[in-house]
Amino acid sequence: MGKSKTRILRKGIQNKLNTLTRESAVAEAVKYLDGNFLNDAKNLITMFGLSAEELLECGASYESVKAIENIF
Repeated sequence: MGKSKTRILRKGIQNKLNTLTRESAVAEAVKYLDGNFLNDAKNLITMFGLSAEELLECGASYESVKAIENIF
């Protein structure tokens, strides 16, 4: 994990998650999308630079990914 992501996590912006791999970030983003926590999902997607394809492969619904297509 890079220095910037480590600092962001230490600041408490994502205080729910101490260490996060890319794979677990994709899974968490999918869970947030399915649970209608769009702000949390957008934060993870932009922090890790996730793609729509990665989210769809992990099990996100097409409609939820299409709803946030402007951040990709």
